[in-house]
Amino acid sequence: MKRIALKIDVDTYRGTKSGVPALIELLQRHNAQATFFFALGPDHSGRDTGSESLRRYYDFRSRLYGRFLPGPEIGRQCGEILQRTAQEGFETGIHAWNRSRWENTIDEAENAWVEAEMRQSSDHFSRILGTKAQAHAAAGWRMNRHALRLTQRHGFAYASDCRGNHPFLPAIDGELIGCVQIPTTLPTFDELLAQEPNLMAETAATRIAKLSAAIPGDHVFTLRAELEGIRFLNDFEHLVKLWQKNDFSLVSLRDIHDSLEVSKLPRHVVGFAEIPGRQGWRLVQGDEFLSEAA
Repeated sequence: MKRIALKIDVDTYRGTKSGVPALIELLQRHNAQATFFFALGPDHSGRDTGSESLRRYYDFRSRLYGRFLPGPEIGRQCGEILQRTAQEGFETGIHAWNRSRWENTIDEAENAWVEAEMRQSSDHFSRILGTKAQAHAAAGWRMNRHALRLTQRHGFAYASDCRGNHPFLPAIDGELIGCVQIPTTLPTFDELLAQEPNLMAETAATRIAKLSAAIPGDHVFTLRAELEGIRFLNDFEHLVKLWQKNDFSLVSLRDIHDSLEVSKLPRHVVGFAEIPGRQGWRLVQGDEFLSEAA
């Protein structure tokens, strides 16, 4: 059976409090699995709103929090939601410590800063759930070489830090990283809507379903608790129904990982590129890396 792995990025306090419970209920109703990747530290990000004036207000408030007031700390204030997610049988992993700071800083970050961010998220995950995280998914698909190294040093079974076509072992600047990457293969709702502002979300769902069927193999679809868990919840349910009608099994990324023969995975170079519908560079799967040519 064809498989769609659902990768759910949980970026904010609001997404954790409201979006995650709604998605859990939806997934259980459709007997679907998924992997939830949580931001665990302070939420300094702007809120998702439909109004430009409200967006500016939240951007101002976020800057105010960042300078003078602590933003809500997701892991500490929403620990019971992370615990419930795991107790309900869903795989959980690490998204970031401070999601907005990671996206804005990782490009030029010093190694020590990267280590501190990833250590805090790992430590808090273990403290909340009583077990070590086995999976990592970088905020905004933004990484650097040292962060990729740390996915191996932290002992993650796999990471989903990039965009691409199929699972692989990454190489960056000639350095092979021994942590499997399971990339996002499909466009997201917000990317399609950004490319066509008049596009209806339900139509975007139909396009994603058609694309899933047209391209052979398993797929990874990334959704956000703040969007598909709240604003586009009904449209995401429409997509779930389309997938199941087309005989796709909706699984976790762990299900994909557990079916892999890691020793036989191809090695691919990773690089940085812009994704249609999304500003700024993202980590992407590149050409196959041949060790004898390294």
